[in-house]
Amino acid sequence: MQSSRDGVSLTRRQFVAAGAMGGAALAVGCTGHNQGDWDFLNDEQARTLTAICDQIVPADDFPSASQAGVLTYIDRQLARHYRRHRNAYRDGLSSADAMSWQRHGRDMAALSAPQQAQLVAAIEKENSAFFNLVRSHTLEGYYGAPRHGGNRDAVSWRMVGMGEPPVRGRAQYDERKGAAS
Repeated sequence: MQSSRDGVSLTRRQFVAAGAMGGAALAVGCTGHNQGDWDFLNDEQARTLTAICDQIVPADDFPSASQAGVLTYIDRQLARHYRRHRNAYRDGLSSADAMSWQRHGRDMAALSAPQQAQLVAAIEKENSAFFNLVRSHTLEGYYGAPRHGGNRDAVSWRMVGMGEPPVRGRAQYDERKGAAS
């Protein structure tokens, strides 16, 4: 099948190939700024956010925020339900790294834990809206349902002595299953 409209002549095979190439180019273009295994964050942003979140919930007898999957939670939410906070995260993380370079001459993730703690305190003071947003999302990810990416292995629930709650709406099916046995 050839068309000579406007002087362009394509066979059906050429048309299909052009469509496939266009789809591939679109797919590659849609993932432009992301790096690594993140839905929204790039690797540099993830390292900075790790440093901040781990100062909010540091490791002790239980895992830190990042070890419990909080970054996965925040990243997934920014790619979906928290899209409205994307610019706040981009600007806040960029500002945190700029502050780190200005005060310490390196990325925030490369600082010692005490230096990170001082920097997070400065962020809380100078950019409280961003800090409060990150703190809120960190706590959601740490204490929320594991199915959203955080609270890996229900670590925070075990920390407070709570068993995993049943999935909402599932208890009625578990009862029937037990009754049928």
